[in-house]
Amino acid sequence: MRAEIKVSGIVQGVGFRPFIYRIAAKNRLVGYVRNRGDAVVEIVVEGRKVDVNRFLEDFKGKKPPLARIYEVTTNYTEDKNEFEKFTILKSSENVELSGSVIPPDISICNECLRELRDSKNKRYNYFFITCTNCGPRYTIIERLPYDRSNTTMQEFPMCDFCSKEFGNPSNRRFHAQTVACSKCGPKVYLAANDGQPIEHKDPIREAGRLLEEGYIVAIKGNGGFHVATATTKSEPIARLRKAKHRTQKPFAIMARDLETVESFAEASSAEAELLTSYIKPIVLLKKRDECYLSELISPGLHNIGVMLPYTGLHYMLFDDVREPAFVMTSANPPNEPIVAENQLAVERLGSVVDFFLFHNRAIAHRCDDSVVRFHGVNQSLIRRSRGYAPEPIRLKRSAKSCVLGVGAELNVTSCVLLRDKAFVSQHIGDVENPETLRFLKKAVNHLIKLTNSKIEFIACDLHPKFNTTRLARDLGNKFECPVVSVQHHYAHIASLMGEHDISEMVGIACDGFGYGSDGKAWGGEVLYCNQDGFQRLGHLQEQPMVGGDLATLYPLRMAAGMLHGVVDVEEWLLSESKRFPHGKTEAQIIVKQLEKESLLKTTSCGRVLDAVSALLGICYERTYEGEPAMKLESVAMEGKDILNLTPEIRGNTVDTTLLVHEIFNERSKQPVADLAFSAESYLANGLAQLAIENAERLDVKTIGFSGGVAYNEHITQIIRKNVEKNGFRFVVHNMVPQGDGGVAFGQTIAASLIAQ
Repeated sequence: MRAEIKVSGIVQGVGFRPFIYRIAAKNRLVGYVRNRGDAVVEIVVEGRKVDVNRFLEDFKGKKPPLARIYEVTTNYTEDKNEFEKFTILKSSENVELSGSVIPPDISICNECLRELRDSKNKRYNYFFITCTNCGPRYTIIERLPYDRSNTTMQEFPMCDFCSKEFGNPSNRRFHAQTVACSKCGPKVYLAANDGQPIEHKDPIREAGRLLEEGYIVAIKGNGGFHVATATTKSEPIARLRKAKHRTQKPFAIMARDLETVESFAEASSAEAELLTSYIKPIVLLKKRDECYLSELISPGLHNIGVMLPYTGLHYMLFDDVREPAFVMTSANPPNEPIVAENQLAVERLGSVVDFFLFHNRAIAHRCDDSVVRFHGVNQSLIRRSRGYAPEPIRLKRSAKSCVLGVGAELNVTSCVLLRDKAFVSQHIGDVENPETLRFLKKAVNHLIKLTNSKIEFIACDLHPKFNTTRLARDLGNKFECPVVSVQHHYAHIASLMGEHDISEMVGIACDGFGYGSDGKAWGGEVLYCNQDGFQRLGHLQEQPMVGGDLATLYPLRMAAGMLHGVVDVEEWLLSESKRFPHGKTEAQIIVKQLEKESLLKTTSCGRVLDAVSALLGICYERTYEGEPAMKLESVAMEGKDILNLTPEIRGNTVDTTLLVHEIFNERSKQPVADLAFSAESYLANGLAQLAIENAERLDVKTIGFSGGVAYNEHITQIIRKNVEKNGFRFVVHNMVPQGDGGVAFGQTIAASLIAQ
């Protein structure tokens, strides 16, 4: 009997061919297995029918843990007697099927970690130790099929020892394309901040010692550079903040191990499980009251972003030091993507760091660390990147057309929707500058090639001036296909519909800004969405943004606009004038601007939270996206609802002036934490009430919550409680970011409905 099999999925780079070889040999079959240029694995086996059937059972039930099988096609024929044994053939360039992809980067496995520590092992202390079960994949692949010659490992020919293991079917490194050792593999070296190498017999552990002493070191990893320093010393962190012009934005840290993490932060069982998984993302954890790390790591926040070592190099950094954790933040100039090249690192980071820890393997595709937080046991992805991308999100229904989504403007990802799989790229960033836009273009092209997709529609944001909108038009010309503009908040809710396989929903979409279908600035929306599109049911009250974008940077401007007409704004603003860059002069200009009728207005929930944060003295200036609202959430965690305001809803609008006026009146009388909690409660209750009333009227069974504000656990919990108490199903994201990192996915879902 002969079986000709084609396997689609994540089956290259996960030890799948060695697995097939072993079970074929076990079942006494002859034939071959090989990778193909479309990321598919092709298998031909011949033998007795009973043996072929047993092989197929093993194939389905005992696959490698990191393999994902999406589709198997099998053609049975009579034996052709053309094989004498079973072999792994040289890969084929054949490109026929679409929808397979190579795996994301995988953290070092326990077997490799044990060998790293074993002084008798050939790879003892080798920082790039890997096997078929672990190591970089997405960041080193230049083209398919996944063979060493198509990765950045092609520059490192295997020595006799590595070649022997590579060819040994009983070895864990049988056909492991990243196999290397200290003799034949990439080398690591220490350098001064001008890039000049520093001779040292143990550069990694020396880098660890330098970090402990308070130096700043740029460290090259699998997907880009990190900038690192100590976590128990404030001086180098302050110096790093000054050099990076990053006064408040939190830094991620890498801790020695889970036990150490639990000495300064609280980790639930779900958080601990994800921290120690093969993904090893950054997880936002609540600081312990007795947290002994520098407050400068995440100033004004209740949580801290923590990850564990995920390469041999990272583990070795901690060997000779007592420091519990290192700051490990992405190395990128302001508003630019993570640095991935040695020479560019010297040019961009030389003035920031004291030393570099380089290695000489190129990074084919940069990839930031993923970031996750939990709402109880529910996972909430903030950044879906290393460890996740490009593994697709599996959908329960199949799209009829192949759609590319290019995202909005901030926290951009791209997405290819192909049948029942959505391939979301790694985190790209804010595409307001040319360098990040080039990164997006490269990531888009790479994703299309990896999945062998033929793009039929392109989806982008409704905003006519976004760089991504212009890119979509250019790509539409290139692929000769239609471009579909998708309203920003509809994209948020469409992403929920796609993730949960829901055909209609009342969705609450709250964030900082989205271009509305009426040309206005939306951001606190209640929408009815179905397979025909969306209808705006209601929103937060429109409020003036005094100075336009300046109101997002200095939220007292937002508060002034919301209070104008109900209090003496001029007297109050002059008393707070020191909070503005230009003092009383600026305060007086704001008062004059408030008298104009033509001020830009917004329904943004983010801007209301910003205004409350400033009124309560929590945050007067936004130095990074979401800062005032995030700091408000941290303060509110210690509070209770003392105002108990009943949401004022007129028609389809939730009154927010009432809230801000009440906060203004009570700000010197009540605890700040209680007022912060009360403000979040009012907004959550108001939005929930508006959504519930409309869901009842429309006889819709599901209410969802998306957008950046959905990261706020308190607001999400209140909306959930209200929705479920009234008998509706409540959904939030689990696999897709709530914020703009999920917009590209939502765009493809919305466009696919239009295309049907």
